[in-house]
Amino acid sequence: MNKDLSNYRKSYEKSELFKKNVPENPLELFQKWFYEIEEHFAIDEGNAMTLSTVGLDGYPNNRVVLLKRFTYEGFVFFTNYNSEKAKSIKANPNVCISFFWHSAERQIIIKGKAEKIAENLSDGYFETRPKGSQLSAWASDQSEVVESRRVLEEKLKHFEKKFDNKEVPRPENWGGYIVKPIEIEFWQGRPNRMHDRIRYTLQEDYNWKIDRLQP
Repeated sequence: MNKDLSNYRKSYEKSELFKKNVPENPLELFQKWFYEIEEHFAIDEGNAMTLSTVGLDGYPNNRVVLLKRFTYEGFVFFTNYNSEKAKSIKANPNVCISFFWHSAERQIIIKGKAEKIAENLSDGYFETRPKGSQLSAWASDQSEVVESRRVLEEKLKHFEKKFDNKEVPRPENWGGYIVKPIEIEFWQGRPNRMHDRIRYTLQEDYNWKIDRLQP
């Protein structure tokens, strides 16, 4: 197998990003960009983000998860607390999340520490999920080896019967994490690979230091 991709090129020309125009708090710029993505660009699941952890085997591990909430404190997602990602976070809470919005020629890279959110907040979100998604949280031992798809489907049928005409409670091993940022980089594509890169770094006094990085 030999596929040469050296001629795959694109000129980025849709926008620009100047240090003098950005807010002091990066969460305000994140909110601005996120709303612009929702309103002006045809991007499915703009809340999809790549979560990177350091696995128990020492290797980095990336997967796409869905951002479900963001505040001045950080970025929230949900998962099984026995999953591979959760075990990695327990061993090393230093993580990275990133967004790539190709239609807007933008990406955001966020370094931070992940920690579990309060149980009542996980309960509240779980209640909003479709019942099928609630049941799958019970049926799937996420990241564990399974003999076949049929085994999964049988487990799902078991919980469909168990919770028939009943509210589905949140499993104790399922809930949310918040990633509290210590560094956020905003990347805006520009012509000739002279991209705009603005990096925010959290200081000891909880103010943000703003730098422009070379592309």
